[in-house]
Amino acid sequence: MGTSSFHQTLLISMAVLATMVGSAVGGNFYQDFDLTWGGQRAKIFGGGQMLTLSLDKTSGSGFQSKKEYLFGRIDMQLKLVAGNSAGTVTAYYLSSQGPTHDEIDFEFLGNVSGDPYILHTNVFTQGKGNREQQFYLWFDPTKNFHTYSIIWKPQHITFLVDNTPIRVFNNGENRGIPFPKNQAMRIYSSLWNADDWATRGGLVKADWSKAPFTAYYRNFQSRSSGEFGNGDWQSNALDASARRRLRWVQKNFMIYNYCTDFKRFPQGLPTECK
Repeated sequence: MGTSSFHQTLLISMAVLATMVGSAVGGNFYQDFDLTWGGQRAKIFGGGQMLTLSLDKTSGSGFQSKKEYLFGRIDMQLKLVAGNSAGTVTAYYLSSQGPTHDEIDFEFLGNVSGDPYILHTNVFTQGKGNREQQFYLWFDPTKNFHTYSIIWKPQHITFLVDNTPIRVFNNGENRGIPFPKNQAMRIYSSLWNADDWATRGGLVKADWSKAPFTAYYRNFQSRSSGEFGNGDWQSNALDASARRRLRWVQKNFMIYNYCTDFKRFPQGLPTECK
């Protein structure tokens, strides 16, 4: 099969997976989340089926889960700020609390109209991050809802977009690398002004004449480790199809990988990169 035919087939299969994921029944935002800051800028409506966060020059907004999670899978459908979103960051992540917190991050860095969003991922263990990988998306995340997922197992953490894996962080405790496994985490999301760094390193500022900026959420789902089949939960590896899709994303859409940034780590790359 030629490269273009392979890409076309892969995109079609990913679209089918996205439809399957998107058609699942979502949770209820009133039951699952608390609006935590930003006043009326954070809203739940549609009988608890839809949530929006807004940002204006005065403030952003955010929410957090009522429950804490220790392993499992979370899925959320997001439609990001459209148009000129430069300077804005929409963050969606799992985190525990305290100076030695663990954290698993999706952050969507806005851009000027016509330029792509950057999807920024990171993993913190015992308070230490610096494990950034960044991607462009293979679609416009402002036109429709897309599903962003985290699978957190004792063996590894997998980041997925429309059920396509984009990143895997493996448990490397046997090589002395801390792994998030003891601290329960809540889900957090926020829309905030980061125009001091988010777009082109802070060169492009937010255009407040376009405010308020709004991001949309729906179809939240969570599965605890007990809700997986035992074989599925114990499985330590992606299947062959998922590995192909992971390689496709990392080859064509990854724009930054801390594991190849030799300038940043002149004393040597982090242990997990070797």
